[in-house]
Amino acid sequence: MKGVSLNDNILYTVKEVAALLKTNVDYVHKLRKAGLLPFLKLGQYKVRKEALADFLSRYEGKDLTNPFQIKELDYNGEN
Repeated sequence: MKGVSLNDNILYTVKEVAALLKTNVDYVHKLRKAGLLPFLKLGQYKVRKEALADFLSRYEGKDLTNPFQIKELDYNGEN
């Protein structure tokens, strides 16, 4: 791959994604099953660094407590 060195961390495991998002592995699997965060399977599920960044941008300002029922965040302090 052009422009990618072996030192670049371009793929994250489910456990690494959970640590980066400060959540748990089960929740990351819910994001995967809901189709919100695209994974590929190379022995274990992996997500591209760019896909994780896109996910964070796309769902900023959203309540993803239940990934199957996404809501807008309530900035009036009700939730």
